Amino acid sequence: MKNIMTKQPLNTDTDQSKAASDFVWSQTLKTEPPTIETHPFGPVLPPDATVMMMGSFPPTADKWAMRFHYPNFHNDMWRIYGRVFFDNADYFRVGDEKRFDPERIRAFLFERGIASCPTVVQAVRETGNASDKNLTVVTTVDLDNILPQVPKVNALFTTGGKATEVLLNLLPTPPLKSKYPKTNQNIDYPYQWHDVEQGYIAEQVNDLILYRLPSTSRAYPLALDKKVAAYKEFFKKVGKL
Repeated sequence: MKNIMTKQPLNTDTDQSKAASDFVWSQTLKTEPPTIETHPFGPVLPPDATVMMMGSFPPTADKWAMRFHYPNFHNDMWRIYGRVFFDNADYFRVGDEKRFDPERIRAFLFERGIASCPTVVQAVRETGNASDKNLTVVTTVDLDNILPQVPKVNALFTTGGKATEVLLNLLPTPPLKSKYPKTNQNIDYPYQWHDVEQGYIAEQVNDLILYRLPSTSRAYPLALDKKVAAYKEFFKKVGKL
């Protein structure tokens, strides 16, 4: 067997008569505990909302152009909304500045009855960025608390795979991953309320539809025009256009 110890042991005493417990075999490395972050933006819940947009987790604060959902100026979410509803990608932009207007966006969401709520409340960034694949979810959204605030919502829509996965795992019987809706597909979402002592409450079910739309991140390999077309088709289907 090949000897894999290539460095001199930490203790230089090589007296073979000593017990193994007397030798220093390794060093204990001090590591920092993972940083658990809480989603910085609360849900936007218009009381008359009929659809709810559900993403995962925002980028680190140094990437923010505003304090609101989808805060990165290079994320195309609010450009897509601008084109879909106003035929103007810069509709929510603040002049020539590299930021969008959160109050204008909020007013629009309330006017059109579109809620926005994250699926991930607390998470650990394993690589320090906003990539979903490197995000460890710690705490998920509590739909028992959110849905009563938007009682008219009949459809949820996600903007990526992580949010879709989180929501489907909140069901009493989560579907296999092979049954997850692909981009631009939808699936029935019979959300069943919870009780701390009894578990799921069978008689309290919200029969929703879950739509999966394309990610608005520029890292997602789809042309902006095609993303706009997908969102426009969705909003027509749910009666917003």
